Order: sequence, then C-alpha cells, then structure tokens
Amino acid sequence: MTSPQTQPASNPTHDTTLRVGGRKLGSRLIVGTGKYADFTQMEQALDASGADAITVAVRRERLYNEKGESLLDHIDLARYTILPNTAGCFTAEDAVRVARLGRELLDQLGNPGKDWVKLEVLADKKTLLPDPLGTLEACRTLVKDGFEVLCYTSDDPVMALRLRDAGAASVMPAGSPIGSGQGVLNPNAIRIILEMLKDPANGGTPDYPVIVDAGVGTASDVSIAMELGSDGVLLNTGIAHARDPVTMAHAMRHALEAGRLAYLAGRIPKKLYATASSPWDGVISYIPGE
Repeated sequence: MTSPQTQPASNPTHDTTLRVGGRKLGSRLIVGTGKYADFTQMEQALDASGADAITVAVRRERLYNEKGESLLDHIDLARYTILPNTAGCFTAEDAVRVARLGRELLDQLGNPGKDWVKLEVLADKKTLLPDPLGTLEACRTLVKDGFEVLCYTSDDPVMALRLRDAGAASVMPAGSPIGSGQGVLNPNAIRIILEMLKDPANGGTPDYPVIVDAGVGTASDVSIAMELGSDGVLLNTGIAHARDPVTMAHAMRHALEAGRLAYLAGRIPKKLYATASSPWDGVISYIPGE
C-alpha cells in the first residue's frame, strides 16, 4: 500500500491547487512578508512555506527598512505571485487608493498579481477588526475598477454573503483578531459561512473560495481551519514571530496539507461512548471449570 508520503501528485485526494477568480495557485497557503527579523529570514521562511502567493503591504513604509533596503529586492518575482494588501487603511477611500497604487507598482514589475488585491478596511488600531461598511463600499468600488478582490472580514456569515454578492473573488473570514495567535475562536461561524457560500442548497457555489485569514498561532490552528472545509489559509505573524520562523513555516505547510486531506477523507462522528475497534462476535470466552 502506498504511504501518504509517497502518494503520487495525481492522486485526487492530494489537491493542493487553489483557484481564486481567474487565478490558479499551486499551494493553498498564502503567507505574508512583514514582521521578520530581516529579509534573509523572510526569504528562507517563504521558501519553507511552499507558498507561491505572498502578501505585500503597499504603503511605502512597509516596502523599505531602516537601512533603505527594498523588500522587493528580496522577493523572487518570477516565483511568487504578489497579493498586494491594503493593510493600515481605515477608510474605503484610502483602501481604494492604496489598491490602485499596488496595481501600478506590480504592473511596472510585470508581476501577475497586479489586478488582484487583499482588501482590508480596519475599524480601529487596537482591535484591527474590519469595518464592515467600509469594506463593503471599497469592495464594490474595486470590483467595478477591474480588481479581483479578496476580502478580509469578520466571521459574520451575513457580512460574508454581502461581500460575495458584491463581487469579491474570495471572502476571507478571520479566525481571530490579527496577530493574536488565538486560532479559530468560532468554528461554527466558519462552518455557517462555508455552508452559505459553498452549498448549492443554500444558494452557494461549491468552488467559491473561502480562505481563513488572521489569528493563526501554530500549525494545529491551520489544520483546524482546513478540516472545517476552508479552501486555504492566509497567515503572517504565526510564522514571522515564531521562535524559529523557518521551522514554523515548514510546520504550517504540512499542517495545511494534513488538514485538507483529513477534510476530504471525512472524520468519524463524535460519540459519547466508546466503540470497540474489533467486533465482539467470536470472542474467545473463558468458562470456569473447563
């Protein structure tokens, strides 16, 4: 019997491909480029993660460090598709402006990520929770402007539905607040979002991508998100702020693959009492006196 480690890539259960809008990604893990100790560590972690799509904050202060070194000089633009994000924006107008700057920058670089954006419109600096009204407004504007919009949102199922109907290429519910490391705090909310957006019986589309974004602290958080049926996971702090970011990137990569396979395989139902692994029929009995 072929072991999971040696399964051929053509095995239908080993589906690493993620489709978002008109794009096809070779990995279901998307990772960020911020918060690393230095660019060398970032490069090594990106490689270890196996991701081929990475997020970059468009605001200029995030593109250069204190030494004047450019982040883009340390990214293999032929290998990675850049997903520009609007991190740090607190109004719809600001987010739209930053998204357009990102498109212009990536167009000059010839990177295929130029027409997509990870949309973030935040409510405040303390919680970094999304502003639902600002996010919806910006999403509608950017969709009309020709962007494929991946929307960061809360785990509110109704808001997720509104964003999909506004034309978002993907809805990205938060597992927990950005950078908190708390994992998926409300798995039932994620389940409802998946049902509403993907189940045809509820008006959903099976291949609509729902990607859990934010709050991941360790590999088990990634597995849980994928076992719920999420199509992918986007994370940054969980790798960048780990004691050993490169090793953690490896862990996140394998956890995502394991979680996806477990979801496809289908877990056993939870029961209150034990179920014997072997049948009771035919068990050898001991009769005293014989």
